[in-house]
Amino acid sequence: MKFKEMLAIAMPVLLVATAMPSFAIDQTKIAQITAAAPDKAPAKPRKDRKILVFTRCEGFVHGAIPTATEAFTILGKKTGAYSVEVSNDMAVFTPEKLKEFDAVLFNNTSQLKFDDLKQREALMDFVKSGKGIIGIHAASDNFPTWPEAQEMMGGCFDGHPWGGGGTWAVKIDEPKHKLNAGFEGKGFKIRDEIYQIKGPYSRKTLRVLLSLDMSDAVTAAPGGQKREDKDNGISWIRPYGKGRVFYCSLGHNDEVYWNGAVLRHYLAGIQYALGDYKVNDKPSSK
Repeated sequence: MKFKEMLAIAMPVLLVATAMPSFAIDQTKIAQITAAAPDKAPAKPRKDRKILVFTRCEGFVHGAIPTATEAFTILGKKTGAYSVEVSNDMAVFTPEKLKEFDAVLFNNTSQLKFDDLKQREALMDFVKSGKGIIGIHAASDNFPTWPEAQEMMGGCFDGHPWGGGGTWAVKIDEPKHKLNAGFEGKGFKIRDEIYQIKGPYSRKTLRVLLSLDMSDAVTAAPGGQKREDKDNGISWIRPYGKGRVFYCSLGHNDEVYWNGAVLRHYLAGIQYALGDYKVNDKPSSK
């Protein structure tokens, strides 16, 4: 694909992004994302799909948010799997507005409290009625006063002994699972910030797809680890009500968003959340 063609795919997103000064992204990154994104989605959409990519932060603001926004929009446009609307305005969480979407993607959002009970009800009704929730990286660092939403997401941020400057080993928990097809059955190493997860995280309720490979000496070494079971999940899916949740803690560093295997994993997870990709989502323990 030529550079001009890559820009043609990304340009509508660039216009949305540059409307917010902190969301500028250079054309080289756009070209890298577009080149790495798959040409075809793993599943054919059952109908036209639309995703709300939500970017609001009430805590730490990740510098990769603009790159991630571009990546998720390019993935949808290049493959035809979905279209995107980007917002950081809590006013979108009403029953009327959410009717426009098939899924909400929390793009590195942090410390969202949802103090307005009507907004909480709107989001919960949305997913329980059969829609999708997608969480990327800091999406597990939200809902500090809303246990039900923490339960929905599947786990809570509990620090990151594995910092963004390190390279860590990732285990493919289910090499044959459809959402892991992009990894071709092989574990891998990645330079990224990996979260330690606490709270509702459990293989009794989640289908865990990726986790840290603690057999790797470098990955096992950092201090500050709290889990006695050493089970540090990275990516998982779950049904919730009539809806579906996909979470992946990869995504702190910009270059993750032009890693072809990770992009294929993201896309497959997104299509699961949308309801277009039927996969086994029974808890891992079962």
